[in-house]
Amino acid sequence: MNVVIKPIISEKMTMVGEKYNRYGFIVDRKATKPQIKKEIEELYGVKVLQVNTLIQRGKSTSRYTKAGMIQGQKNTFKKAMIFVSKEDKIDLYSNI
Repeated sequence: MNVVIKPIISEKMTMVGEKYNRYGFIVDRKATKPQIKKEIEELYGVKVLQVNTLIQRGKSTSRYTKAGMIQGQKNTFKKAMIFVSKEDKIDLYSNI
């Protein structure tokens, strides 16, 4: 089962990662904290201290077009915040 879908790469997450050794990932909604911890340790070869998860509810969107107003819904997804030991670093940019 592929638990980790992709890392969250943004300015804010990059600063938090460099300063506090915290990294964000989008994970499968059915994944548990022990599964996430195990896969991150296998993928990146780091020691995970703690895993925090949250489910980000999809936001409703609307656009005005020539055909009229179009309303939709963004997808709901699960985020995992990974706390890594001080000696370890995760290089998210190595395989881009």
